[in-house]
Amino acid sequence: QVQLVESGGGLVQAGGSLRLSCAASGRSFSTYHMGWFRQAPGKEREFVAGISKSGGSTEHAESVKGRFTISRDNGKNEVYLQMNSLKPDETAIYYCAAASGVVLTTTSIMYRHWGQGIQVTVSS
Repeated sequence: QVQLVESGGGLVQAGGSLRLSCAASGRSFSTYHMGWFRQAPGKEREFVAGISKSGGSTEHAESVKGRFTISRDNGKNEVYLQMNSLKPDETAIYYCAAASGVVLTTTSIMYRHWGQGIQVTVSS
């Protein structure tokens, strides 16, 4: 079992930046692929970015490529999401999640452990 706690959310103006962090405790962090998802009001939860257990592979949703970057520090048991050039329609609750499969996945159902989520609000 792994417990996940997000931090770093808040209010930012359009075009601004935020860095989300997710701290993991419990079972060995490096045995999990990690992902960031988001859910806006009235919308489905969507994949934002994922990173493999070692950090050697990453995936980013097309909508955030070039602006968001996922990274991890296995020594600190943390995963990060650097978000630049934020847009108002990216206002959502952002979730950190952990998956223990063989390969990195963008499918939310494969992520068995979730944080409580953190609000990111982008004002226009």
